[in-house]
Formats: sequence, C-alpha cells, structure tokens
Amino acid sequence: MDTNTNYIEINKKTWNEKVALHVDSEFYNMKDFLAGETSLNEIELNLLGDVRGKKVLHLQCHFGQDTLSLARMGADVTGVDLSDKAVEKGSELAQQLGLDVRFICSDVYQLPEVLEEQFDIVYTSYGVIGWLPDMNKWAEVVSKFVKPGGKFVFVEFHPFIWMYDYDFTKIEYSYFNIEPIVETETGTYADKTADAEFGSVSWNHSIADVVQGLVNNQLQIKAFEEHNYSPYPCFNQVVEIAPKKYQIKPFGDKVPLVYAIVAGK
Repeated sequence: MDTNTNYIEINKKTWNEKVALHVDSEFYNMKDFLAGETSLNEIELNLLGDVRGKKVLHLQCHFGQDTLSLARMGADVTGVDLSDKAVEKGSELAQQLGLDVRFICSDVYQLPEVLEEQFDIVYTSYGVIGWLPDMNKWAEVVSKFVKPGGKFVFVEFHPFIWMYDYDFTKIEYSYFNIEPIVETETGTYADKTADAEFGSVSWNHSIADVVQGLVNNQLQIKAFEEHNYSPYPCFNQVVEIAPKKYQIKPFGDKVPLVYAIVAGK
C-alpha cells in the first residue's frame, strides 16, 4: 500500500464511517451538549481566553462540538475537517442550535487553496497531528492563517503515550516519525465495543518536530504545558482521578498524557 499517496483517502473513509457512531456515543454526550454544556475542557479554555468577537479557525474539528462551543462563547468560528460526513453533521447541529458557524471540508494541507482569510486564533486539539505526515508543512499552514498579533492554541495527547501498545504493557512504536503506522482497529475510542473495523494511516511526532515546525514558520512559543491526565477516557486501562480527569493505571501521575502550546505571530 502506497500510504504516501492514499493516506487521505483511507483516513477520510474511516472518519466518515465513525461520525454516526460518535454522534450516538456516550463519549460525546450529545444530550447534554445540545442542552448547553460546553465540550471544551479546562486546559484549552484557559489558553483560549476570552474569544468574544474573535475570528477563530478550528482545524480538524470532527463534527464540530468544540467549534459550536466556541460560537456559544461569542466567537466567529470556521470549522475545518477532512470528513464530509462530519462537516455535514456540524452544519446540521449549527442550524439546530441557531448558531452562525461555517464548516469547510478540506484536508489541512489543502486548506490554503480554498480559504484566504486570517484569524485572531487558530485552534486544534486532541488526536489531530497524528493524521498528518509533515509537521513543518502543518505549521506553515497554521502560520498562514494566524494574523499578525494573533495566536495559535494547540492541545494534543503527549507523544510519550503513543510509544506504547494499546494496553500499555510495552513500548511498541518509535517516539520519532520514522515511518507511517498502518493499522486496522476494531471499535473506536468513543465506543470500544462497536462491531466495526477501521483502517488508518498515522504518524508519531516528537515534541521537537512540532516546536521546530512552528519556529520555522514565524510562530513564537508563548506558553508550553504538560499535564499528567487526559480529559477523556479514550485509552485502555484508564482510571478517573477527578471529574473529566483520567490517568492510565500502570503509569499513575508519573507521566505526561497531554501537552499544550500557545504560539504568537
């Protein structure tokens, strides 16, 4: 399989198929979201700050819960995702909630071909960069859309945990981006018991690759954080230590599960 040419096709098919499962899952808790609960977590809310009146670009937005949460906070938001099914659902939810949000179906790398604006804030979070092979190219796109004086807010699962097998018993993958990771999984992080198989092509990215990509593209690191918990129970062997705070049982509080960057331009 030539993953360099068809990874977008493989991953788009997978994410299109996951949309319906995720919308109906307890993980995404649509009932409470539709009733007004935000999908944003403490980590990103602190870094985003007051978004009222700000133009925000949300990259890899899935079906748009965070995008719509930002709109509820008063931002003028554009959400972007590779999956046309996700974009359709996001647009449907925006209409249902009476929110003026624009959704665009595009691969991140191709976005400059369909969008020419700049934004006060570019935001992306949780399980996003692993779907992209090149961090310098990613950061180039991010930089293009951050206006002078604006900022990039990025929250992601820590590369430490991507080194391990799914049950966290041994190191199975390289910390470094040495080759595509081609896999087939049963179920999904939002519904591990789902009777469905999904193919994927992904990459591990060191923190150095991410930071250097940003620095190479005129983005200055303003803040860097590491957290010893995940806001989501999306891994195996998780224990809840506080509301919306999960750790991996074999690791406890000794390792980072999430990191965050704010970069200015």
